[in-house]
Amino acid sequence: MITLHPILMKFSFLLLCAGFLASCATNPVTGKKEFMLLSKEQEVQMGISYDPQVVASYGLYEDDKIQQFITTQGRLMARISHRPDLPYEFKVLDSPVVNAFAVPGGFVYFTRGIMAHFNNEAEFAGVLGHEIGHVTARHSARQYSRQMLGQVGLIAGIIVSPKFAEFADVASQGLGLLFLKYGRDAETESDRLGVEYSTKIGYDAREMADFFQTLKRLTDQSGGRLPTFMSTHPDPANRYENTKALAQKWQQRSNGRNLKVGRDSYLNMIDGLLYGEDPRQGYVERNTFYHPDLKFQYPIPNGWRTVNTPSQVQMAPEDGNALMTLSLSSKNNLTQAEQAYMETHQFEVTSRNNRQVNGLNARVVQGRQVDEQNQQVINILLYFIEYEGRVYQLLGMAYQQQYGNYESSFLRTMNGFDRLTDASRINVQPERIKIVKAPRTTNLRSLLTSNGIPNDRLEEFAILNGMELNTQVESGTLFKVVDKARN
Repeated sequence: MITLHPILMKFSFLLLCAGFLASCATNPVTGKKEFMLLSKEQEVQMGISYDPQVVASYGLYEDDKIQQFITTQGRLMARISHRPDLPYEFKVLDSPVVNAFAVPGGFVYFTRGIMAHFNNEAEFAGVLGHEIGHVTARHSARQYSRQMLGQVGLIAGIIVSPKFAEFADVASQGLGLLFLKYGRDAETESDRLGVEYSTKIGYDAREMADFFQTLKRLTDQSGGRLPTFMSTHPDPANRYENTKALAQKWQQRSNGRNLKVGRDSYLNMIDGLLYGEDPRQGYVERNTFYHPDLKFQYPIPNGWRTVNTPSQVQMAPEDGNALMTLSLSSKNNLTQAEQAYMETHQFEVTSRNNRQVNGLNARVVQGRQVDEQNQQVINILLYFIEYEGRVYQLLGMAYQQQYGNYESSFLRTMNGFDRLTDASRINVQPERIKIVKAPRTTNLRSLLTSNGIPNDRLEEFAILNGMELNTQVESGTLFKVVDKARN
């Protein structure tokens, strides 16, 4: 035990008190004092540092109409929020998952997946207000101050060893984009702010409550697996009823003001929006990954989950005891690619040899690394494959005692890397939202069927339209279908 000199003890106590007082900040929304280790400037810097990671991992969805819309609405809402002085930025990510999130400092993101599921401007405005509410109420900064700041991925269920994630850059590239999910109190507060902010800029917040019903239906349709928005934004009890009641109160406070819904204007804006996975960036079909633009393919182990991001493809079994990734090297020959990789990821090499993979030059490196935290050895298999002026890196890893269970899967995938020559695979096209007008008054089921939506997707498109299949749709009403996925 170390004992401080009495004078040093007194000095340390004063420093501690000063630090405590400095960390007690007034919450902009509640007006109450709270423990806070992040200053406004630090929040902004945190957002600035996270933004490139978000954009690099998922890419931006380039659509001038949509970007202008969210920027205009976002700035309008920021001005009436509790923190109008933040340098807000609003971006649409090229991801099919249904999600919206914010990072400290005013960086707010919507995926094209959630943009596809809104059916009017008011629904969007409610979620926009909800996310700005997380920023203005300093929910992420509060989590950080409680040492709860963390990251969760949009990986839809893949769980791997943290050491695997660290070694394979999964944490920083594929998974590490969002903060730990908010608590229910924070969600309730953001719902309240979403109603307040969206009403103040002229939107009917009752539509925000209706969108929560859409999210619930997405959960039910997926067999209980939460859409990403719901997994990172816990659903407070009675969320729909509470939001509806709050919206009604704000309606009354508006003194008869005509609050906007903006259905037709929103639907016309998203006409042509890419829907679902973009196969041009790679897709999985019947346990094979195809990349039409780069013209390669390789097999995926049966039962493994796959997540494709701009930086890498991630593959993992349900038990999370192994991991494979595919990524592009920044170098264009095998020797330089290996050297660059080893400079970043140092491990003990146990073997190295050159070989051919389906007629392509390749280098195979095997090695191991000690996971010091768990005192376990990780076995590593790494293929570098040259193809059309690029070097592809395929990594497989598992703990030594379990490696034998996965080695054959690693080898089958890596040795199965091959050229893609099938024109039907190369010419695949993404689905895009198509806005059509009901030619007659009938139910939604009839309208979807007459527009080529197959029976096994009718419920999907009912949810997409925010309706039930038996909903009567008046003649002239706009609704969503999709263009065909293939040319």
